[in-house]
Amino acid sequence: MSVTQLLGGNSTSGITAKPKGRERYAFDRNYVPILYRTLGLSVLLFVVWDKSPNPWFIVPCASQLLHQRKMEKPWLSLMLISILCCLALCKGIESPEFAVIHAESDFEVRLYPESTWMTASVRDISFEKSTWNGFHRLFQYIQGANLNFSRISMTAPVLTSIVPGAGPLHSSAYFVRFYLPVKFQATPPLPLPELHLKPDKWAVNCIAVRKFSGYARDDNIVKEAEKLAISLSRSPWANFTTSESNYAYSIAQYSSPFQIFGRINEIWVDVKNSGLEGCESGSVSTY
Repeated sequence: MSVTQLLGGNSTSGITAKPKGRERYAFDRNYVPILYRTLGLSVLLFVVWDKSPNPWFIVPCASQLLHQRKMEKPWLSLMLISILCCLALCKGIESPEFAVIHAESDFEVRLYPESTWMTASVRDISFEKSTWNGFHRLFQYIQGANLNFSRISMTAPVLTSIVPGAGPLHSSAYFVRFYLPVKFQATPPLPLPELHLKPDKWAVNCIAVRKFSGYARDDNIVKEAEKLAISLSRSPWANFTTSESNYAYSIAQYSSPFQIFGRINEIWVDVKNSGLEGCESGSVSTY
C-alpha cells in the first residue's frame, strides 16, 4: 500500500481528506427550517413575555412546548430557554425602595420605608419546602385568586422569615412574603379565604443585609446567617440587632428558580431603631 493510500488518497481507505476552501464552511441546509422555527417561536414568546405580568413562568411553558414539538436539535431548545432567562434580567421587576445608611465589605444596613406585603404562614421543618409551599399560595393570589380577581405583577424579593421553635417538634416555622406593587400598597386585594394569606403592614425599619449567590438551601442559609452575625459583632452595630422581632432572620430571594447563573440572595436581620444615625427613634420593625 502506498503512502498516498495511507493518508487517504484512496477513497476506500479509512482516512478521509479534510475539505478545502468553501467546502470546509459549507452550511447544512437541514438547519434552515429548524432555525426558522426557533426564531418564530422566540418572537412569539418575546411578545407574550413583554405583556405578561409574571414573565418568569413562561420559561417552563416554553420548555414543555419544545418537548412536545420534539425539537430535532436539543441545543436549539437550550439556546431559546437561555434567551428567555436573559430577557428576564432586562425586564424590570419592582422591588421595595431603600437607602443604604452604612456599608462594609461583607454587609450593609438599609433603611426601608413603610410597605405592605402579602404573607403566607407555613409550619414545616424545611426552609426550601416551606418557601415553595408558601410561594405556591402567593402565586395563586397574584394570578387572580383574590376577591377583586386582580392579576398582580411579579415583584422581588420573595422573603422567607424564620420563626425558631414554632414549628413541629420545636423546629422552625416560616412566613413567606410577597412585596405588593406600588399600585396595591394602599389597598391590597383581599385573598381568597382558602389560601390562608394576610396582608402585613411594615413600619419604617432598618435591616442589616448580607448578600450571597447560588441557590438558597437548607444547608447554606444558616452558614450565611452566622457570617452576618460575626460581621455585625465586629462592627459599630454589634449591640443594635433587635430582640424585639419574632423572627431570627429572613432570606430574600431575587432570582427566578430557573435562573442558574448570577443569582442574588440576601440574609436580613432587624436592627433596633434607637436614635442611630439614619434610623429614626421609635420606628421599630413590625415584621
